[in-house]
Amino acid sequence: MSGYAGKILKVNLTKKEITAIPTKKYDQWVGGHGMGSAIFFDLVKDKTIDGFDPANVVTLMTSPLSGTLVPAASGRTEVQGIGVQSYPIGWFTRSNFGGRFSSMLKYAGWDGVVVVGKASRPVWIDIRNDDVKIRECASLSLWGKDTWECQERIWDYVAGKGKYGEWVKQEGSEARTTQRPAVVAIGPAGENMSRLACLIHDASNAGGQGGFGAVLGSKNLKAISVIGTGGIKIHDPQGLMEARLWQKKNYAFDLENLKRTQGGFEFQAPPLPVALWRGGRPRSDQRPQACIGCHSGCRARYEDKLGNEASCFATVFYWDADSHEIQRKASDLINQYGLNAVELCYGLLWLVLLNRYKQLDSGDIPKCPLDFGDLGSLDFVEQFVKMLSYGNDGLDSKSQFGEDITQGFVRAAKKWGRLKADLKSGLLMFPYWGIPIHKEPRAQVYWGYGTILGDRDINEHDLDWLKWDASIAKRYGRRPQASAEEVVKIITDKMEPFQGDTLMLDFSDNNIYSEHMAKLVSWHRYYTRFWKQSTLFCDVRWPDFLNLHSPDKIGSTGIAEPKFLNVVTGKKMSFLDGINLGKKIWNLDHAIWTLQGRHRDMVHFADFIYTKPGTRVDVPNAYLPGLEDGKWDYYGYTDRRLDKNKFEKFKTTFYKLQGWNTETGYPVKGTLESLGLGYVAEELNKNGKLGKG
Repeated sequence: MSGYAGKILKVNLTKKEITAIPTKKYDQWVGGHGMGSAIFFDLVKDKTIDGFDPANVVTLMTSPLSGTLVPAASGRTEVQGIGVQSYPIGWFTRSNFGGRFSSMLKYAGWDGVVVVGKASRPVWIDIRNDDVKIRECASLSLWGKDTWECQERIWDYVAGKGKYGEWVKQEGSEARTTQRPAVVAIGPAGENMSRLACLIHDASNAGGQGGFGAVLGSKNLKAISVIGTGGIKIHDPQGLMEARLWQKKNYAFDLENLKRTQGGFEFQAPPLPVALWRGGRPRSDQRPQACIGCHSGCRARYEDKLGNEASCFATVFYWDADSHEIQRKASDLINQYGLNAVELCYGLLWLVLLNRYKQLDSGDIPKCPLDFGDLGSLDFVEQFVKMLSYGNDGLDSKSQFGEDITQGFVRAAKKWGRLKADLKSGLLMFPYWGIPIHKEPRAQVYWGYGTILGDRDINEHDLDWLKWDASIAKRYGRRPQASAEEVVKIITDKMEPFQGDTLMLDFSDNNIYSEHMAKLVSWHRYYTRFWKQSTLFCDVRWPDFLNLHSPDKIGSTGIAEPKFLNVVTGKKMSFLDGINLGKKIWNLDHAIWTLQGRHRDMVHFADFIYTKPGTRVDVPNAYLPGLEDGKWDYYGYTDRRLDKNKFEKFKTTFYKLQGWNTETGYPVKGTLESLGLGYVAEELNKNGKLGKG
């Protein structure tokens, strides 16, 4: 099995058992998300359990490309299980983080880790090649430590306190490495089962969504450490090298001839950090930092060490900081305590607005310990972070307010009797499944639709660069990278099996509820479920749609993804094969949500999406391609509202396109059987959740 280690580690914390699952049992799913969903489906018999139930299974999966030379596809890890963040149901969900964990797992001889049960006392998992131990946290005093100190203690325990670059030998073997273990850990927030808790690897690689930090905390699992000294068998090593050089020559940035000088969300983007610090670039020497095997570092390490490796929302957090330095320290705080940056951004905004409008001391809201006169200070943000981590006042005293917000801001609003009103007014900007707004769903409708039809904020930037490029061009009076007419043709020509339908990228009011848009959302679900989350191509650098280094501006997507997968594994998959497998994975996930209680009637946005114009969450106005009055151009769509009745009709169109029952949204037997998911149809039928059709 080229590209694979051949076995998946299964750790039963309840029974203290270490076993192996043959990867071959699940290799039809190729890797990552597909394997994780299939393993979850097999091992979790009752899909209606809560995420905190010991029977919940958490998977951390690699792909056959992990640890190889495939650019921007070597370092991602896919995490899955029943989450505790979403509302009203903690959906079976996913998260994903970069760095070096997945590569090290492969070098240790494992294609993934499956965590079952709950330990009786706090433990961590110590993986050293084939030698796997469940160790108690007490001996290293890990429980109670932040994510950074936890990792450092494990590094010293496993690899010793020698200098970096020195050889680390494995006991009982001549195998050695210069690497420290790759560790993923939870902080105090996870230990205390705050629903906002995430997983942290190295300084700032975060598995943020889903509340998986809290899930691991409920299992008494502090960390997973892995160090490996093995290698990965490549089907065609020369072909892999040639493919990487081909990609570099034709599509990668050229430092001597940069087509873009700012950071971006494309394969061609130069190595500049995707940091959005309010105060601008840090006044500190810096260098790019990348996940293992990546050609382009989107993170940074700074001479003064503040905010190391943080990017995107981790840098946006605490926008009200009095200084650049405080904002960077705030970024470090949420990484050390292990908290979800996006939820904290919008949760703090909600509290600030409640205070501004004199509503924070009203109704059923418990006394808030925060002094908003001190907003912007380091003391304020430290107290806020500790409140969310410990469920107290952030100063070591009990607080009902602090306890309430550890359940997430939507659940707190529900308890305080504010949820309906604040979702109607838009004061609480959590438009779907208890998840905060990210991209503006009234403009970038594929983002909003993908989220509400799925389980979480999709956080898939495949088309986000379109908005950024056009919006910045409009703002500063420069030309976009390509005209709207050019770009919609280049992109849609690659969107098998719907290729050639340019109206899939028409974001005009007349088209956003059409079958064309349903095709775009469908293609996006299929592409990301397989090529992004199963083979684990990086979300920031792939797909390569439009590329300025190519003479015709046509990027490598559609050719590159299967080229890399096939030379590594020896498979003979086409790009369309991957899309079709993504469709199968999407249907498996949807079946799990259906078993959890998903029904069409639940699938709707918060009221403010229908009643209020869009917000300028990241650009002054979101310019996107539109065909208006017979002319393709970039038009600003931020200020519109979604039409509730038309969205209901869109759901019918989308369900019909998926082959699901249009009245309930339930999967249909014929559709599932055509995808090789007959056993899934049987379980749905047994539970009264199989759609008619």
